[in-house]
Amino acid sequence: MTDAFGRAVRDHHRGERTAPLRQGDGEATRDHPIEAFYFDAFDPESDAGSWLTSRVTGPLVDLGAGAGRHALWLQERFETVAVETSAALVETMRARGVADAREGDMFALREAFERDRFASAIAIGTQIGLAGSMRGLSAFLGDLAFVTTPDATAVVDCYDPNHLGAADLLGYREDPTPGLAHRVMWFAYDGETDPTLHFRLFSPDRLREAALGTGWEIEAIDRDGTGEGPHYRAALRKR
Repeated sequence: MTDAFGRAVRDHHRGERTAPLRQGDGEATRDHPIEAFYFDAFDPESDAGSWLTSRVTGPLVDLGAGAGRHALWLQERFETVAVETSAALVETMRARGVADAREGDMFALREAFERDRFASAIAIGTQIGLAGSMRGLSAFLGDLAFVTTPDATAVVDCYDPNHLGAADLLGYREDPTPGLAHRVMWFAYDGETDPTLHFRLFSPDRLREAALGTGWEIEAIDRDGTGEGPHYRAALRKR
């Protein structure tokens, strides 16, 4: 199975990257900013950083942990388990000092962890969009509820299709349903192209709707700390 994305990030960490990591949709392509997105140190004093850290505790699971940017800081405060689908990214996290980095699927949590395993969870990187649909998002939130304690918290992020800037996202596709959209894109590196990713974009209201019946409710939405575009973060708490 190809892993252009993971290999590019791993090679960047090693100082061995031979080409840019390209992100594309059809003929539209651009270089993906690896250093800024995955290796800049997490700043807990920033608006976005303090908003996140004030809402989580341990033990915590970091879903789609990338190169361990958040996990490296969080594990110094409490137990943190970092999960990634890419073996190359897990290798990178371990090389950078992440104590518990595991290869796994954030959409198969019940198979990986026992009930009430974590007190908090984060999924930073808009990867909840890979749930694929409202039903898939609800299923993910239900599984996340299973592996977290009755008083658990979580922080996730997404792009809001109701924001005017959403249409400028690479790979953006409209949806006739209010509060929903699509994003389609691929990554390529050093002659290898990963399978095309299909993200669903959920507005905060659609996220609230998907959470009904899962045990979660949205406690707060952060837009100020995520810039002026369509990106937002949501803090969730068990009912």
